[in-house]
Amino acid sequence: MVKKTLNIDLNRVEGDLEFELDVEHGKVVDARCIGVMYRGFEQIMIGRTPRDAAVITPRVCGICGTAHLYAATLALEQIWGIHVPPNATLIRNLCLLTESIQNDIRQSFLMFLVDFCHEDYRHHPLYQDILAAFEPFKGRHHLGALEQSRDAVGIIALFGGQWPHSSYMLPGGVVGKPSQRKIIETKDVIAKLIRWYEQAVIGDTLENWMSVSSKRQLFDGLDDNAHQANSALGLFTRFARSLDLHKIGFGSRHMLSFGAVIDPVKSDHHALRSGVYDADTETIQPLDQSLISEHVRYSWFRQYQGGRHPHKGETIPDYQTQSDRYTWAKAPRYDGKVMQTGPLAELLIGEDSLIQSLHQEEGPSTWLRQFARLRRIGFSLMQMKKCVQDLSEDISGDFFLPPKPQDEIDGKGFGMIQAARGGLGHWISIKNGVIDNYQIITPTAWNASPRDSDGQHGHWEQSVIGLQVDDADNPLQLSHVIRSHDPCLVCTVHMLPTGKKLRFGV
Repeated sequence: MVKKTLNIDLNRVEGDLEFELDVEHGKVVDARCIGVMYRGFEQIMIGRTPRDAAVITPRVCGICGTAHLYAATLALEQIWGIHVPPNATLIRNLCLLTESIQNDIRQSFLMFLVDFCHEDYRHHPLYQDILAAFEPFKGRHHLGALEQSRDAVGIIALFGGQWPHSSYMLPGGVVGKPSQRKIIETKDVIAKLIRWYEQAVIGDTLENWMSVSSKRQLFDGLDDNAHQANSALGLFTRFARSLDLHKIGFGSRHMLSFGAVIDPVKSDHHALRSGVYDADTETIQPLDQSLISEHVRYSWFRQYQGGRHPHKGETIPDYQTQSDRYTWAKAPRYDGKVMQTGPLAELLIGEDSLIQSLHQEEGPSTWLRQFARLRRIGFSLMQMKKCVQDLSEDISGDFFLPPKPQDEIDGKGFGMIQAARGGLGHWISIKNGVIDNYQIITPTAWNASPRDSDGQHGHWEQSVIGLQVDDADNPLQLSHVIRSHDPCLVCTVHMLPTGKKLRFGV
C-alpha cells in the first residue's frame, strides 16, 4: 500500500488543532501536530508595567484564566519577595480548584464522551445506554454537566467579581474580602456538586470513592455494585475498555506536575506534590525548573540553536511556507526529555494509590488519562471543602498585604501552577520598572509540541504513531487519544492561516 498523508482538523477542542498523519498499511508511521494560530501574549507584555500581568494574562484563555492569573502573580511575588497571608492562599486555591472542576466536567461530558455517541458505534451492545447518558443536549449526564459546570464558576465570581478573565489576585494577596455570606453560598455550591458527583458520576459516596486504592478494588466495585456500574464513570469505563482504549495512546511515559493546592503556610508544599516521573527508572524526582527549555527547530519562530530556558527565550514569529517547520507551538522539554502533563501526571506524581496501581499494571493509556480526570474531580471537591472550612475559621484574618513601592524592584521570577490541563508556567523579567521579557509555557504546549532540535516527536505525536487507522475519513481512535488530553490550542497559539482540511467530529 502506498503511503498516504491525512490532514485532519479536530473540532470540539479549545482552539484550532490539525494533525498531519502519514499512514502506511493502515497504520500511522509519522505524525505532525500543527498549532495553526500564533500566540502573541509574550510580545503584548513587553514594555508594560508588571502589574498589567494581572489584567492581560487571564485573557490568554477563556477556560483557565484563574490559573494564568495565579501563575503571573506568583512570578511577581517571587521577584519582589512578597509573602501572602494564609487566607489569600486559601481563596486562590479555592478558585483554582473550582476552575479545575468546571473544566474537568466540561471536557469529560461535553468534549470527550460525545465521541462515544458516534453512529459508527450504533451496533455496540452499550450504544443505547451511551446515548441516554451522553448524547449532546439530550443525555442525562450531558445535561447535568451543563448545569453543574455553570453553577460551579459562581464560586470564582463570589471571590473574584467575575469569571472568566478575573483580576482579583495581586502581589500581596487577593482583593475580594471573604464574608459569611460568601462562605455560606460557597458551601451550598460545593454540597450541590458533591451530590451530583456521588449520584451521577461515581455511584458512591465521595469518601468511599476516594478510598478506592487498587485496580482490583475498582473493578470489584463495578462488578458487584449495579449503581456504580451504571454511573457515568462505570459506563465510560466499560465502553472505553471494550474499545481497547486502555491499550493505546501512551505517548511519552515521562510526566511532570507543578504540584496541586499550595499550602497556605508553607508555600513550597502542595497537597499533591510537584515532581517529575522518570519512566526510565520508574521514580519520581524533585522538580527543577532550571532544567526546562523550549525548542523552535520545527516551529514558525526565529531560529536559535538547541533549547533555551524561558528566561533566555524569545517569541519572534517567522512564518515559513517552504520549509520543514509546521507549527506555531514551541517544543518544551525537561532535561531534554519529552513530557506529558495533565490530571494523570498530577495524581500519579501526587501518589494517588488508585492511579498508581492502574498505571503500574497498564501504563498511561487513553482510558486512564480520561479516568484520571474524573478521579481528580473527587480530589478537588475534598480540597475545596477543606479550603472553605479553614477560611471560615479565620474569616477576619488578613487577605491582602500590599507591597511597598520600594519593594517593586527589577529582577527575574517565575510562577508555576497546576492548571486544569497540567503544568502552567510564567517566566517574567523586569528591567527599569517594566517587563523586559515574558514567556509562558502552557500544558498543551508540553503535550502538543512538535519535534525538537534532536528530532524527538512531541507527546501527542508519539501517542498516535503506530495507531491503526481503519477508516481514513473517520479516525475515531485518533479522536479518543487526542481528546483524552483536553487540548487547548487557544492558550498555545493565536493566528490562523487558511487551507483545505478534513473536518472531523460528531
